Amino acid sequence: MTATKGLEGIVAAESSISSIIDGVLTYRGYNIDDLAENATFEEVAYLLWYGKLPNRAELAGLIDQLNEYAPISNEVINQIKTYPKDANSMAALRTAVSSLALYDAEAGDMSREANLRKAIRLQAQLPTVIAAFSRIREGKEPIAPKKASSVAESFLYMLTGKDPEKVAIEALDKALVLHADHELNASTFAARVTVATLSDIYSGVTSAIGALKGPLHGGANEAVMAMLEEVGTVENVENYISTKLANKEKIMGFGHRVYKNGDPRAKHLLKMSQELGKMTGNLKWFEMSVKIEELVTGQKGLKPNVDFYSASVYTTLEIPRDLFTPIFAISRLSGWTAHILEQFENNRLIRPRAEYTGPTHQKYVSIDQR
Repeated sequence: MTATKGLEGIVAAESSISSIIDGVLTYRGYNIDDLAENATFEEVAYLLWYGKLPNRAELAGLIDQLNEYAPISNEVINQIKTYPKDANSMAALRTAVSSLALYDAEAGDMSREANLRKAIRLQAQLPTVIAAFSRIREGKEPIAPKKASSVAESFLYMLTGKDPEKVAIEALDKALVLHADHELNASTFAARVTVATLSDIYSGVTSAIGALKGPLHGGANEAVMAMLEEVGTVENVENYISTKLANKEKIMGFGHRVYKNGDPRAKHLLKMSQELGKMTGNLKWFEMSVKIEELVTGQKGLKPNVDFYSASVYTTLEIPRDLFTPIFAISRLSGWTAHILEQFENNRLIRPRAEYTGPTHQKYVSIDQR
């Protein structure tokens, strides 16, 4: 046996949920460009869970369920209030998701019907948990979910207490569509490994959140924003990037293991970054990002990935930087749970082997002789 570092190039599962073929991302066979321009996040979530786009009645039914399940119990809110005010947002989310399982009467029911209901509940409640954590750490009381609204609109409302602008809702909704699934990425694989033991859906999602927390996965857009803040102005971009490249330092938000000719999702967020900048009268982050892209692509041939422009989108929406990755989780939860349901349908314990590189033929020596 020979190990493949990072499992690169290894096909570890069959899946009908999403694909990346010749640089084209699809959900259930629908091109991401088509979905990003036309579909809402709720339509995409339905597509991932049920394998087809919903008709009007089916979509209305799902939206009703998401609105019904969105509130979280006082027990969970009170638990969030005990978290340290400076707690890592993804650590807080990971803990809160585990606690949600304690108050779900169906947590131990492993039927497909119950697991689908749990997937919808989790999708509805994750935005509520994240918004509650954000407000509680600021010394404010959580705001109840906005009734008869989309996931994007309700989240922005719970975060700020104000009805969001239409363009803000559209921007976040599009970001949720673009991040919903991405084949067998690290967090999705973590979720499938966990539930392949026949552990429950909450355990699978908790594992996925733990994987997404890392800066090489979900935390990349936070690192992009930290870089933009460090650069400060458009005028500083050229010197900053030239120095980084000369020192062979990594520029966050560029390159992707799967996409060799550019991430197809990036262009949609670039457009939303520009539109939001115009709406708010603050194009600074957008213009800095465009300048950085020109330099990095021109000098290194690297193209931006989905994380690069999502940073300026979220910042222009006045979302705190450390909530970028939790928002990623709101979106990717639809994909995680679709993969969990798929894993349960045709399950086999995921148990790879390791190439042993340690010493051999060792003999036990008594402790007095060591």
